[in-house]
Amino acid sequence: MEIKQEDQLIRWLKIVGKTTKYFFIALIVLAALFALFILYLRSQPLPETTINETTTIYGTDHSVIATLYKGENRVFLPLSQIPKYVQQASVAIEDRKFYEHPGFDIKRIAGAALTDLRHMNKREGASTITMQLARNLYLSLDKTWTRKFKEAILTIQLELNYTKPQLLEMYLNQIYYGHAAYGIQAAAKTYFGKNASELTLAEASMLAGLPKGPRFYSPFRDMKAAKSRQRIVLQAMVSEGYITQQQADAALAEPLKLASPESIKGQTIAPYFRDYVVKQAKEKYGIDEELIEHGGLKIYTTLDPVMQQKAESAVHKYLPKDRPLQAALVAIEPQTGYIRAMVGGRDYKESQFNRALARRQPGSSMKPALYMAALENGFTPLTKIKSEPTVFTFGNDETYIPRNFGEQYAHDYITMGEAIARSDNIYAVQTHLAIGPDKMVTMAKRLGIDSPLKPLPSLALGSYPVTPLEMTRMFATIANQGQKIEPLAIVKILDREGKLLVEAHPQVQQVVSRENAFILTHMLEKIFAPGGTAHRVSPLLHRPVAGKTGTTDYDAWLGGFTPQLAASVWVGYDDNRRIDNFADGRQAAPIWADFMEQALTGKPAAVFPVPPGVVPAYIDTASGKLAGKDSRNPELMYFIPGTEPKEYYEAPKQEKYEEPKKEKSFWDKLKFWN
Repeated sequence: MEIKQEDQLIRWLKIVGKTTKYFFIALIVLAALFALFILYLRSQPLPETTINETTTIYGTDHSVIATLYKGENRVFLPLSQIPKYVQQASVAIEDRKFYEHPGFDIKRIAGAALTDLRHMNKREGASTITMQLARNLYLSLDKTWTRKFKEAILTIQLELNYTKPQLLEMYLNQIYYGHAAYGIQAAAKTYFGKNASELTLAEASMLAGLPKGPRFYSPFRDMKAAKSRQRIVLQAMVSEGYITQQQADAALAEPLKLASPESIKGQTIAPYFRDYVVKQAKEKYGIDEELIEHGGLKIYTTLDPVMQQKAESAVHKYLPKDRPLQAALVAIEPQTGYIRAMVGGRDYKESQFNRALARRQPGSSMKPALYMAALENGFTPLTKIKSEPTVFTFGNDETYIPRNFGEQYAHDYITMGEAIARSDNIYAVQTHLAIGPDKMVTMAKRLGIDSPLKPLPSLALGSYPVTPLEMTRMFATIANQGQKIEPLAIVKILDREGKLLVEAHPQVQQVVSRENAFILTHMLEKIFAPGGTAHRVSPLLHRPVAGKTGTTDYDAWLGGFTPQLAASVWVGYDDNRRIDNFADGRQAAPIWADFMEQALTGKPAAVFPVPPGVVPAYIDTASGKLAGKDSRNPELMYFIPGTEPKEYYEAPKQEKYEEPKKEKSFWDKLKFWN
């Protein structure tokens, strides 16, 4: 019996030995397979993913003027710029063993599974930060075993490919915080109106509690629930040793100054300009629309936010509230071509149509192109043409009968300077036909007008439509002493990593002589002098200005410049109705004058620089000769050397006065005979 029992024991020992042997072999095989599996996962690239980021548009002072995003408002922030409190609060509440586990917290997963089994439903989650990141980057939110398996595989791959700080950085920039805010930077801006780098412990703990339930814990919706969640986050930070209990209590008691998500969305400055910038980025610089909307670009523009505010204020100040009269304003810095302000209408919310880019008839405000061409073709400021009702015949016996505003004519010969000041249409058409209509077309294009023009007599009076942007460019060219510069809205564009995609520099081209530009400028100053078409707004101006008014039945304009700034204002109706109200037709001038004066506040008044190639002369305006000692109202004018008058004015000599002889009286005759 004992032998049998011994044989049986040996047999069991052999079975146990074999089992142990096979078990260890299986473990080795499984370990090898697992190692191969890990190596395989390590060698496989992660799926491609697109992290949508908000594109930011900056003004010239680097302040944010607009943000672009569709659905996901996200601005990527390096971990080095995210406060420690934010990092610690997120780890404490979401995954306290984040720095210790390989992507899965086995103990936490087991505890959650037991809780779920006990209650027979899913009561407790056990997702780590890496698991959440895998789900948010690559997967949908459906609760299937297939999705869970994929999540586990992707979690391993993320842990294999990235360090813990990199994973935390990705998480804090990816996670959803509610109210369209993705990532901690967008969350900080949305909830507190500040950058993430400026968050306090109280604010950081409030935001860290949101990802679990942005809808339920939003302080905008339920402050009580938000504070309750904040308390849990702070206690978790205390438990992990990140902060003391005293710090937690102080943070919980700290009043939170919330921003409004609606006000944050409404902070776009210059919406018409923003749309123009996006259009330029796509059409001029070839930036893909998807990249603009979701690529986290940084677009640095030429807009001056202060000038923009002054422009919008001037438009709203003078447009009537009871009529749908519209306006557009564009301001350009002549020396750089930088667009400093752009108003495309009275209210972007009502109409997104940008009137700064819309073509309308400029009327007489186009005449500077005509007179610049005239100066190049033998005219001088003293060239005289008779101002009287005139019928012009051209082509196949076609007639053209222009009229002066209000049928006001000098019925005498007037100079170019007088014609500009009075905006005399007869003088303009006579000049246009005298130099050749094609000359004005060519000059307009040289000065910056790209819209199609035809060399017809009516072109002299601005019959062909152009845009306010083009008109401003023309005036900027004259202001810049004849140097044309392409209008610039974008200075540079950087991608999310800071790589330079676009860098724009002013391209300068001398298109007319400095001398003629100055001579025309000097004459354009006269419209603000007594008798000039814009004299009524001169009390608003306290610096040298030059410009030209323009009116048609449907449009009112004023374009002009100082040495530092050029601007054009258009006023009219979108439906091309006539401007029957006299006051409506006069609003362009005060808008322009108000803006120019306010936009240059704090800058010293500058005079137009006189180029060395012109000669000054005081002129007797009545005779057109050099002013002499008898001239009553001499006027300073400038000329190309050799074109100035050579004779001095002298008053006509009067005949000697002789008193009439008196007839002798009777007594005188009687004395004579005596």
